[in-house]
Amino acid sequence: MRKILTSEKTHQIAKEAMASFHNEIVQEVEKATHTYEWVVVGMKQNPVVTSAKKFLNEKQIPFHYIEYGSYFSKWKQRLAIKLWSGWPTFPQIFHKGVLIGGYSDLKKYLK
Repeated sequence: MRKILTSEKTHQIAKEAMASFHNEIVQEVEKATHTYEWVVVGMKQNPVVTSAKKFLNEKQIPFHYIEYGSYFSKWKQRLAIKLWSGWPTFPQIFHKGVLIGGYSDLKKYLK
């Protein structure tokens, strides 16, 4: 299991900086996970994101898609989402407010 720094080992200054780091983006994603049954968070030019969206479409599962930049833009916004969810890559797929993981995890989940 991957270790995660405990709250006791994080100074209050760092906690405040983490909480405010692109908070509006995190709030947007969080709100979507409460509003829509399926949410896919992704980015342009990422073939794995494209594959996940295609897979859901083939299964005729409606989903809400949120896109933040590409390999060349909005990396800080995507980093804020990663820090919030704890998931290191995109896409990030949520079902009924629960993080499923990425594309390969989605395929396992729907088996």
